[in-house]
Amino acid sequence: MRSRLRFPFVILTLLLATGGLHAEVTLAPLFTDGAVLQRDKPLSIWGWAEAGEKVAVAFAGQKREATPGPDGRWLVLLEPLPANPLGAELIVAGRNTLTLRDVVVGEVWLCSGQSNMEWPVSRATDAATEIATAIFPLLRHVRIEHTVATTPADTVKTGGWLPATPQNVGAFTAVGYFFARDLHQKLGVPIGIVHSSWGGTPVESWMSPAALAGDPAFAVVGERWTKNLADYSANKTAYDSAFAVWQTTEAAEKNKGAPAHAAWLKKNPRPRAPRGSGDPWTPAGLFNGMINPLLPYALRGALWYQGESNAERAAEYHPLFTAMITAWRAHFGQGDFPFYWVSLANYGVPSDGGERGRTYAFLREAQTKTLALPNTGQALAIDLGDPKDIHPTNKQDVGRRLARLAKSRIHGFVIDDTGPTFASATRAGKALRVHFTHAANGLVAHEKPVQSLELAGADRVFHPAEGRIERDTLLVTSPAVREPVAVRYAWFNAPEANLYSGSGLPAVPFRSDAW
Repeated sequence: MRSRLRFPFVILTLLLATGGLHAEVTLAPLFTDGAVLQRDKPLSIWGWAEAGEKVAVAFAGQKREATPGPDGRWLVLLEPLPANPLGAELIVAGRNTLTLRDVVVGEVWLCSGQSNMEWPVSRATDAATEIATAIFPLLRHVRIEHTVATTPADTVKTGGWLPATPQNVGAFTAVGYFFARDLHQKLGVPIGIVHSSWGGTPVESWMSPAALAGDPAFAVVGERWTKNLADYSANKTAYDSAFAVWQTTEAAEKNKGAPAHAAWLKKNPRPRAPRGSGDPWTPAGLFNGMINPLLPYALRGALWYQGESNAERAAEYHPLFTAMITAWRAHFGQGDFPFYWVSLANYGVPSDGGERGRTYAFLREAQTKTLALPNTGQALAIDLGDPKDIHPTNKQDVGRRLARLAKSRIHGFVIDDTGPTFASATRAGKALRVHFTHAANGLVAHEKPVQSLELAGADRVFHPAEGRIERDTLLVTSPAVREPVAVRYAWFNAPEANLYSGSGLPAVPFRSDAW
């Protein structure tokens, strides 16, 4: 399933035109000054040069040589190195010599997803304080520029590795930064964040071509996109007309004053342009453009915050997400490296039980099911969101919860990393008793009795219910359901989720039914 790396077309054309006589050694995009390399793993260092030219790489007392193949690509493998905060030079010599300065060795995490991963520190809670106190020269961030590609690309533009300083940190991924800061302060080693995300994008854009081709059930993704492209011209004409009307009306509304303008915008959002060729929703387009160029950079693991754009088709998400993770691991060629994600935060108005008011609940369930993959973990944000804002600003706690997973499962800290998780529901008279895993420290309801509970009988109609905590179980009853057969908790887009473990971690939303 490994992506085949192709030599960039423009450079190849130039080489053919000049006979390849003056091809200089170049490096893959993550190799720049200030780079962070992963400790305790074999280190792939690669780039391009004239075919047949000998290339030598020297770093940390090791020297390796390689000869580029016909496509000009070369790669050397360095032996694993311990963490080292002292910046050193990485020297690559061929026809020319490249010297990377201040290269350190520590932990490297790939951070990807959509807008809640892309959300910067400058827009997080207490941003001014967070930026002013960001003095962590060994916590470094590299941003991968937005790039869509129709085939797997070799290279991509980056912003270079930047240290966490008040001058830089505002543009860092907030979730990634707060995760990395926690780890850096606990471990005392350099931490590198490779930030490759794009707001508003679906999981299928981040899947590799091999992953999308790996299951006949995924053909629907390509069929949808093919139809979308076929309809683009007509949709663009309709959009242009609608947008012109909207612009004219919006200009008139502005003249009525800011409050009236804001109220109008709330009811009349700007029309959305149709998606066409080169759009970030292109299946595999972001894997090709923003992940493939990073292969096979050594990583400790990956963090993922995405799913909002797939909520309307939540039934598809579990197999797609599972295939994406499996394929990324295969493409990077480093085994089942840790892959941790954020379960979607509460967003939207709590519903009366209608399906559209539960789309996020089903998407969260699809995420939870993906924990069946080895070496995966999930951090909940069900209690951290803003029902009126899809972008909650409390990214600090999201990062800390992700860091708990890494500290517990990788670095041996003895801490709880998962909240109460549904195990079973058994009949107890007119009630259902819910049993949990990860509730050894007991259950706690914050501030009020347990909220967002529902019970249903054989008619499959859910009614509001009450819960009574009894040690590490929850006894759920409803006066409207005398013979309950199913129970749900926090099964809405934006539930009030106040059930926690004694360790302070929120309970995972659950349902005992499969309706």
